[in-house]
Amino acid sequence: MSVRKIEHVGIMVNKLEASIPFYEKVLGLRHLETMTHTNGVIRLAFLAFPEFPETEVELIEGYDGPLTREGRVHHVAFAVDDIEAEFGRIRSLGVAGLDDSITTLPNGSRYFFFQGPDGESVELFQSTRGGKSEG
Repeated sequence: MSVRKIEHVGIMVNKLEASIPFYEKVLGLRHLETMTHTNGVIRLAFLAFPEFPETEVELIEGYDGPLTREGRVHHVAFAVDDIEAEFGRIRSLGVAGLDDSITTLPNGSRYFFFQGPDGESVELFQSTRGGKSEG
């Protein structure tokens, strides 16, 4: 198994243009990248602490599912070195809610989701950004 750390935590936001400056000014995070998801609707912004870039916060704009204020944290992601191997391993365990396939983002990073025992969303993520897991 090559799960080695928390990659990022995804937080639902209404507007990236308001949330990015908030997380930069209030928490000291640095904006790394913004992209439109492959679905053409959801926008993603990734931020990290300059001194600790190995763990990120992902801001997610455009999610249209019902959320309570307490439900803004959408998922927790864990970094992996080999997304293909991990997808096969998770599939072999018969874990609930496993995505049908691995998704590739416009920057080449790849991920998939599955569910924990209480229905929580868990993501395994292989990043293409420097200092991250390289594949």
